[in-house]
Amino acid sequence: MISKMKHMFTLIAALQLMLPFCVVQAADPILVTSSLVILNANEPSIDQIWLGHRSHDPGKLVVNWVSKEPGESIVRFGRTEEYGQEVRIANDTTLHHVEIPLEETGGVYHYSVQTGKQFSKDATFKGYPTDMLRVAVVADWQGLPDLSAIKKDDVHLLLTAGDNVKNIHQLCGAGKKACVKPYQQLIGRYPKLFRSVPFMPALGNHDKQIRPRGNKPPSQPVYDIEATAFRRFFELPGDEWKWHFDIPGFDIRFAALDLHHISDLGSTWQSCHSFGKDSEQFLWYDKLMKNKGRKFVVTLYNERNGSMRAQARGAWHAMFRKGTIAITGFGHYAERAEVDGFPYYNTSLSGKGTHYPDPKSAFLKGADSYILLTLTKNPAKMVVEIKGLDGTVLDRKIFQ
Repeated sequence: MISKMKHMFTLIAALQLMLPFCVVQAADPILVTSSLVILNANEPSIDQIWLGHRSHDPGKLVVNWVSKEPGESIVRFGRTEEYGQEVRIANDTTLHHVEIPLEETGGVYHYSVQTGKQFSKDATFKGYPTDMLRVAVVADWQGLPDLSAIKKDDVHLLLTAGDNVKNIHQLCGAGKKACVKPYQQLIGRYPKLFRSVPFMPALGNHDKQIRPRGNKPPSQPVYDIEATAFRRFFELPGDEWKWHFDIPGFDIRFAALDLHHISDLGSTWQSCHSFGKDSEQFLWYDKLMKNKGRKFVVTLYNERNGSMRAQARGAWHAMFRKGTIAITGFGHYAERAEVDGFPYYNTSLSGKGTHYPDPKSAFLKGADSYILLTLTKNPAKMVVEIKGLDGTVLDRKIFQ
């Protein structure tokens, strides 16, 4: 017994000597390739975790989480539950964003997060593959739909075409631009999905609504055009209210625009950034499409497709056509329209009918839906399927 106690005290002393080399007193993230992990006997207390990308490099992943108590941000990760790598930021916050490097493609990564004495259980995610890439696109995420079919598709990336929450003001109070409670609620509804699949949302008007809309424009703005809560909660590339992300291994680019309720521009109902020919958004997207450098380009937004085609005397339509497809979440239905040989899609997790369809519809159904993109190589091919939430394929088109 005495011998065992001596060994224990020796181990504790050794740990105390080692710990200073593992603790980083800095605001910048530090990568530690071999870290000491002290297991906590308590139950995991961090369960709101989501993954994403804030750079254009798919070899880097952002791990995000919310902790009840403020403290530093630590992510341990590796190919096994022993991890082997650690990134920590010596800050004092309850909303955490830590970018980690992924040195290898494909396969499974293990990770866990820690803030002070709070920690998560081990979780896993997949590195981007080398043979077949699967991406799901959803929109109108305002309820609690069954996403079993998306989970069964085993996607590598989850995107949206806007309206990720019902609004901001009902949970936060009127005018509370920075309140992230609705987004926390979203993550809390699908914990397994968000901690295992990178999530990159586009904006819709509901994501910015800080006051009730009413029957006529009120004296104060209804929407936070700058999307403060959205940009605070999610880590996305560039300006975050608009962004693009490439996966070079499959020659694809995703571009998200801030387009919704465009007819309300200039009133207190205005929800999106300007979109005229001299606007920042138009010029950014024009440059992006002129120098796309990718075989496939998928554009995401939340406005009616027919309305966007007519903007700037058809200039938006001309820019969209330089890509492969456009996807909106404006209508509460599943749709593919064809205009000048270019496909415009609409998808919604809240299928309620076929009101306001595209006059150029080639496929239309009033059903809950999502879009599955499946990409392969040699030769490069993208299969686009509109799927019901029961997994049924409603529409299918191949791009090569």
